[in-house]
Amino acid sequence: MAFLTIDETKCKQDGICAAECPRRIITQEDGKSFPQVSEADEAYCMTCGHCVAVCPHGALSVTGVDIEDCPEIENALVLSWDRAKQFLRARRSIRVFKNKAVDRETLEQLIATARYAPTASNAQNLQWTVIEGRDKLESLSQETIHWMVGVIKAQPDSAAADYFRPFVAHWTTGYDGILRTAQTLIVPSAPKESANGLVDLSIALAYLELAALPLGVGTCWAGLLRAAMLATPELVESMGLPEGHTWFYPMMIGYPKFKYHRLPERKAPVIHWK
Repeated sequence: MAFLTIDETKCKQDGICAAECPRRIITQEDGKSFPQVSEADEAYCMTCGHCVAVCPHGALSVTGVDIEDCPEIENALVLSWDRAKQFLRARRSIRVFKNKAVDRETLEQLIATARYAPTASNAQNLQWTVIEGRDKLESLSQETIHWMVGVIKAQPDSAAADYFRPFVAHWTTGYDGILRTAQTLIVPSAPKESANGLVDLSIALAYLELAALPLGVGTCWAGLLRAAMLATPELVESMGLPEGHTWFYPMMIGYPKFKYHRLPERKAPVIHWK
């Protein structure tokens, strides 16, 4: 198969694919010729699939992006503005989960959807570590509490100590304010040499938590655990994350115990028009 395959029976020679190509490696001499990619430029393709996605005639494939693997957009499934707005506003950070773990099939479905999140230069180099079991998450919470106690002892008058004290107090009563009642934790990671890895991870997590909503699954960014991870290399090592990878945030995931019925308002945006 050639690097760029054109179905000449479908191609209208309109030049849309060449105009859309982010790297400008698809060229077309005139309206009577077919698009092409020179052999010298093939290495510059980032396999983004723009050319395949933008062609209204379904006339081309490129190595790594076969048109047979690219379903057409169904207009009937396109969200209206009102539906999209409610969908986005309905997302909540879940802190009370049902005593029911999310099954692996659902987790795989969510991660498979999150992989469509954009990555810099279309690197697509994220990996996902899934930690399952309430006992494992309680152990991570315990290590976080241990770190908090250390901060309180070392810096008793600090703002951090004041913030941590209620979490430590609640822990002594049997309440886990770190990972709540979640039974699953997801931690995406990217190679350390990836210049935009942290950005890619953030976007992927946002995709995942939005994809979870239609499945009745809830999420919450585990900020306190993240803080403990930043301060405690041994904690990170115990989680078994891929070697040579960087991470940004772990995310709790589970089934919300309660249903939400309203869309709380947020602060008005501060916009600077220039």
